[in-house]
Amino acid sequence: MNLSTRRSGFTLIELMIVVAVVAILAAVALPAYNDYVRRSKLAEAHAALSDLRVKMEQWFQDSRTYQNAGGTACGVAMSTAKFFAITCTAPTATTYTITAAGQADIAGINFTINESNVKATTVTGGSAMATAGYTGNAACWVTRKGGLC
Repeated sequence: MNLSTRRSGFTLIELMIVVAVVAILAAVALPAYNDYVRRSKLAEAHAALSDLRVKMEQWFQDSRTYQNAGGTACGVAMSTAKFFAITCTAPTATTYTITAAGQADIAGINFTINESNVKATTVTGGSAMATAGYTGNAACWVTRKGGLC
């Protein structure tokens, strides 16, 4: 028997330990990553609503009303967003409310802004966003779980 020759490689136990460590790291990292992606989608609505508010105020300065020429809708075209449906509801000559409603995996969260720059967030109970831990806030646009702004 030659003592100078050694076998190289990993044992089955060593490989199983590595697989277990990788699985634990993935179990911790995946939920954090999913929440990060979800929060990044919320920024799209915040930007679109802020932009529309500026456009509505510019329209009001020119027209002295928030309504379009027919008086049936807001005076500016609604933005298109990838993750939100943006609508203008119940405009009058002096008031409006613009809503961004989440779609697909962020369904159930709605952001609103009005002519007084009052921002609010509502989350539908049992929705994907409510299940993920998001709650509404009547005083701001939510950016994190738990109704945090």
